Parts: sequence; structure tokens; C-alpha cells
Amino acid sequence: MNIHPKRNYPFSLTSLLVILAIIGGAVSCVSPKTIVYFQGDSSRYSSQEISQKYIPTIQPNDILSIVVGSLNAEANEVFNTPNLFTTASTNYSSTGGGARVQPLGYLVDSDGSIEIPLVGKIQIGGLRTTDAADTIRTKLMSFLKEPSVIVRNLNFKVSVLGEVKLPAVYVIPDEKITLPEVLSLAGDLTIYGNRSNVMIIREENGKREQARINLTSREIFNSPYYYIHKNDVIYVEPVKARMLDTDSRIRTVPLIATIVGGISTLGILILNFTKL
Repeated sequence: MNIHPKRNYPFSLTSLLVILAIIGGAVSCVSPKTIVYFQGDSSRYSSQEISQKYIPTIQPNDILSIVVGSLNAEANEVFNTPNLFTTASTNYSSTGGGARVQPLGYLVDSDGSIEIPLVGKIQIGGLRTTDAADTIRTKLMSFLKEPSVIVRNLNFKVSVLGEVKLPAVYVIPDEKITLPEVLSLAGDLTIYGNRSNVMIIREENGKREQARINLTSREIFNSPYYYIHKNDVIYVEPVKARMLDTDSRIRTVPLIATIVGGISTLGILILNFTKL
């Protein structure tokens, strides 16, 4: 009867799995500094003065909903009729493309004026919607008794592109929103979104601006781009790992299959050796 002496092998299957787990953990490790928002003061409470205060104003090509009310309901309809007409329009909701029905409203012309029935042209360009409502109310006092006016901007929209969960064009009903709020509407950044280099494209006063924002720093609160303006475009670029992954995914499929096959073969060999 042949008795094989016990052989000591430097590696066992368990050792191999442990090594592979360590290597995989090291490769996939992500530093919290690259994904945590608003890093800075670690105290449990802090406060600071708001340095950037954005007040949206009416601009040419804005579409306004102007709702007029008074003691005479029939007379109100003369001024509210433009709000009742509808037109086919691009769907700016978070559900994507398509068509929907949108109130036509009042279009602000190139010189900042609107045309109201009976009243004629009213200059409201550069005014806040509340100030525009007061201006229109004053004009309507010659036609209505105790008029009330509500003005809303119907095309205050923001575009969100890139590495977010729900890229789309969003209409902002309250006409004032911050960058974190817009990104929340878009479902937040994906794990591949570069949080330290978010681009904002803004067109105002005849010029186009591009700015880079670092969401991981609390300095964002002092940025003039913290408050989003009408027609801003927000682009979240992918991290380098995402671009490399997308570029090489198809080419690496055969390589991954080969590696997996090799590891399986190696595991079988080690099992056979350990039984000897």
C-alpha cells in the first residue's frame, strides 16, 4: 500500500479567494471626498449670510399667464381669454418627449411689452412678476372695479443633461430654484457623475457664459450659479472611469470571459492538488 506523503502547497483555494477579494476591493474603492456633497465645516450647526440673491425678472419672449379677477365676472373674461387658448407644445415635463396642451398666455415682445385687450401695450420688461401685476392692475382700474391680477411665467425652463437619472427639460413653476433642487428633480447624479466639475451654460444680456461648479464644496453657496436662471443648461459630465468603461466594454467582454475561465480552471487545479 502506497502512502503519499503530505505535501505543503503555498496556496489553497481559500487563500486564492481571499486574495481576489482584496484586489477587487482595492480596485472598486471610492473615496468619500469624490461623492459627498457640501464638504467643509464639520460642526453640527453653522450659518452664513446669503451672498447671492437671485430675483427673476420678465424678459423678451417670456410667456406669461395673466389672470384677472374683479367684481364683474363677465368683464374678466375679456382679459382672461388669451389664457384659455391652447397650442401644441413640446412636453417639458420630467417624463420626456411628446406633446401636450399648454396655455398660450401673453407673449412678451422684443421691447418688453405685452398687448392686453382694451388696454393696449403695457411695458413690463425687467419687472418682477409681482411688480408687473401691480402695473397691470393700475391700468385695469379704468375698466374694472377693484381688479386683482396674478402673473406667472409659463416658460421658465431648465435643461439637465449628462450623468443624472432623469435628464430632461424642466419647467419651474415658482420661477426660483437652486442648482441642488434642479438636480433633485432630475433624480440626482448617478454614481458615474463628476460632482466636482458640473457645467452650467447661461445666456443672458447678449452673451453666453460657461461655469464649472464643485458640488462637493460648500463654496457652491457663494457662487452666482447657485440660483438657476431661466434657460440655463446643466451638464453633468461622466467621471473618467465611466468613459473608459463605455469605450472598452465591448472589447473587454471576450477578455473577461477568458479571465473567468482561467480562474475557474485554476480553482479546479488547486482543488485537485489539495486532495493529493
